Amino acid sequence: MLVTLREVLGDARANGYAVPAFDFTEDFMVRTILETAEDLRAPVILMALEVDLNSHQGNGWVYQAGLVRAVANHHRLPIVLHLDHANRLETIQKGLDNGFSSVMIDGSALSFDENVRVTRAAVDMAKPLGVSVEAELGLVGGMDLRDEVCAENVLTNPAEVTQFVERTGVDALAVSIGTSHGVYRSLPNLNIERLKELNAASAVPLVLHGGSGTPVDQIQQAVQNGICKLNLYADLRIAMFSGLKESAATMDRIDPLPSEMYGPIRQHLAGVVAEKIRMLGAQNRV
Repeated sequence: MLVTLREVLGDARANGYAVPAFDFTEDFMVRTILETAEDLRAPVILMALEVDLNSHQGNGWVYQAGLVRAVANHHRLPIVLHLDHANRLETIQKGLDNGFSSVMIDGSALSFDENVRVTRAAVDMAKPLGVSVEAELGLVGGMDLRDEVCAENVLTNPAEVTQFVERTGVDALAVSIGTSHGVYRSLPNLNIERLKELNAASAVPLVLHGGSGTPVDQIQQAVQNGICKLNLYADLRIAMFSGLKESAATMDRIDPLPSEMYGPIRQHLAGVVAEKIRMLGAQNRV
């Protein structure tokens, strides 16, 4: 069933676990993620990036969002359809028009006051429709999808959190405590003491971006200290590429069936999805 971010993160915060949030692009990713989550009785967040939604003359908005909306009621688990990293209000409006149950407005590169203004505008657009809003305070840098450095990290200032949440009315807040987007060049060292301060200052659940490749013990410490949503994408791509190589190496016919071609890819993907669900303590929550 399709639900809002506010619903799943409220339960996560109350019960001390985090909900995995997986970026997706293809229908087999949606099927694999949802079937794995259902097997483990876990809530799940399916996220779509603007760059993918705008691909193929914008048909991604129809195919990606439409697919999740079409299959959500087939599953008994809570499913959030989340617009990931929109940095323009026009994109937020497009997400609302296409049935997303949650949107993220990313004003992290802006000044504090401008971030507040843009985020408040997104909330005013989304709330009348019952759609949740996530924002970001501080800046999670790292590598973009072209494997180029997109920004340097700026840790979230605890002194700004309470005011930001009160002035914007957001449902969830992404914070910067040492993770990065993309594939790490060296292992991160999360600032758990900073996270404790942020959690104490925030009236809403906290989100951690750049979860792929972060050591399990650090992720679990973060969950114990207030992280309720973990964004994941690079780990999924690595798993699918491993499956692709296995598929290519084992095919012995020139016309393999789709199930034979995609079988190893789905198997590797399902393994990582299950691993992340268990790591976050999200299993057996439905």
